[in-house]
Amino acid sequence: MKVIVLGGDGFCGWPTVLHLSARGHEVVIIDNLARRSADDELKAGSLTPIVSLPERIAAWKEKTGKDLVWKSLDVAKDYDALLDVLQSFRPDAIVHLAEQRAAPYSMKSPKHKRYTVENNVSATHNTLCAIVESGLDIHLVHMGTMGVYGYGAGGKTQIPEGYLTVEIPSLDGSGPVTQEIRHPTDPGSIYHMTKCLDQELFYYYNKNDKLKITDLHQGIVWGTNTDQTLLDERLINRFDYDGDYGTVLNRFLMQAAIGYPLTVHGTGGQTRAFIHIRDVVQCLTLALESPPANGERVRILNQMTETHRIADLAAMIAGMTGVEVSFLENPRNEAAQNTLPAIARTLQDMGLKPTLLQEGLLQEVMHVAQRYANRCDRERILCTSRWKS
Repeated sequence: MKVIVLGGDGFCGWPTVLHLSARGHEVVIIDNLARRSADDELKAGSLTPIVSLPERIAAWKEKTGKDLVWKSLDVAKDYDALLDVLQSFRPDAIVHLAEQRAAPYSMKSPKHKRYTVENNVSATHNTLCAIVESGLDIHLVHMGTMGVYGYGAGGKTQIPEGYLTVEIPSLDGSGPVTQEIRHPTDPGSIYHMTKCLDQELFYYYNKNDKLKITDLHQGIVWGTNTDQTLLDERLINRFDYDGDYGTVLNRFLMQAAIGYPLTVHGTGGQTRAFIHIRDVVQCLTLALESPPANGERVRILNQMTETHRIADLAAMIAGMTGVEVSFLENPRNEAAQNTLPAIARTLQDMGLKPTLLQEGLLQEVMHVAQRYANRCDRERILCTSRWKS
């Protein structure tokens, strides 16, 4: 299969590129290195040392004999260049990871809010439009988020995989009409809002142009490496620990590794969905290799393996390491407590073997953090973005 990975230099993108290449797929990376530019802006780079993308590609060739191709272009702005790549490479599928992915970063300032909307929505729309104009039968696999469902109190109904069966009163009063609709959205940040807007674009292009689209509503990713990224230190994956891009569980594990109090925002009663990076590449591969049928509606899958309360995670890691827990004011505008009773069966039915949270893997992440602890800037750990003015 010929696959384009948009955003293939990123935290989820790079392991995905290597996993697909290892499985024998021909992979082209499209990435303008925006994530590396954000490192420079925030002065908080990856805890793990990341070599240049050309060096990464050369290391993969050296270790495996497999070629990767990199095209440097901005998917949100360089439409003609994107279309040229589609028409010349003629991919079977596109993995769309070319969106600004951090909720705190999207809330830093009006500038960051505007950038997140302009980049994310334009990147998605340009990709959809280019697929149509190319005339090719391309399956688009998009990395969405569980956050489109919202983090309200919840708990009285299960969150389905994208679609909800509802009853609507009939015009003639003969009884309710049953209909399936997409689950109502409830974004909690500008970043999450862009993912909700993506869904509208997918719905339209699927209805109007019959595009094959899979939208993966992903939980919070933890872990760092996959089998492929462990082959050589030049292939190592990102480890973000800062208050903007550091995901909560990885951030806790890094803090424990350096003896920094575990920072819990608010009550810690927030429930979140989680998935290990190894399962992310599994899920993306399963989705790619089993595309929806022509004419099928947008396929929405919940890409998560378990849910946990933030306070429970902090308590578990504190118990493992002896590091204390620090409760701070919550910068987000969200419920103090919530549940997240989500269904996530389809990917397991397709063959996903979940990597559940376990002490051995937690220790593995802490060992990575300890090894590169000298690269940590402790002043970048706390979140400085605020949801409320």
